[in-house]
Amino acid sequence: MSYAFLRNTSHLVRGRAAFALLFCAAFGIPPSFAAEAPPARTVDIAKFAYASKEITIAPGTKVVWINHDETPHTVTSNDKSFASKGLDTDDKFEHTFASEGDFTYSCTLHPFMTGIVHVRKQ
Repeated sequence: MSYAFLRNTSHLVRGRAAFALLFCAAFGIPPSFAAEAPPARTVDIAKFAYASKEITIAPGTKVVWINHDETPHTVTSNDKSFASKGLDTDDKFEHTFASEGDFTYSCTLHPFMTGIVHVRKQ
């Protein structure tokens, strides 16, 4: 057996070992290290009001508005960055807030209905 053959074989073995380590590192990471999205927050729409009228959340949080009134309502940000269709009874609208800021919103059908979402790093 020649020395060149053994040298080439050792490169192959080292290459396979490196691949195995890379594979294990890529797929063997426990899920606890993965970044989890914050839990969703719910804003109820009832009696022609948003409850809670004002909430503070972390970036990446989903907010779910649920209309419990018998009258249709909307959820529309003042800057038009998000807007729901008309929500009938028990309809839901969801929006995930990616960036920090203050997001005011209202019902386009009933402008006196207002709310605000404060997005802050926590």
